[in-house]
Amino acid sequence: MEITHIEHIGIAVKSIEEQLPYYEGVLGLKCYNVETVEDQKVKTAFFKIGQTKIELLEPTSEESTIAKFIEKRGEGIHHIAYATKDVNEALKEVESKGVRLIDQQARGGAEGLSIAFLHPKSTGSVLTELCEHPE
Repeated sequence: MEITHIEHIGIAVKSIEEQLPYYEGVLGLKCYNVETVEDQKVKTAFFKIGQTKIELLEPTSEESTIAKFIEKRGEGIHHIAYATKDVNEALKEVESKGVRLIDQQARGGAEGLSIAFLHPKSTGSVLTELCEHPE
């Protein structure tokens, strides 16, 4: 598997609106995209720093994985996402090396990416996302 760069760091928040003053006013970053991903029950906001992005994740339902994460652990870093050229091939490779998968194949994510998650019990307790940019 070839990882090209850190695509983004996902941060779970209760409210994107409440966090914007910190990211924009204190850190001086510009939110360039806010998007709701209905099937994941999450609203996202993106900030770019060089080639890497920060993704704020706000739950849109109490049943969302982000809402459950915040309830259990509080707000904070949720996952790290790595860019790769082919998520499905990367999944096959990591599974062959004994890594437990959350997603058996790529699915749609924010910003038109193909994404898949690796189980944190196989990745040193870090929820890991693999991302593929559309051609």
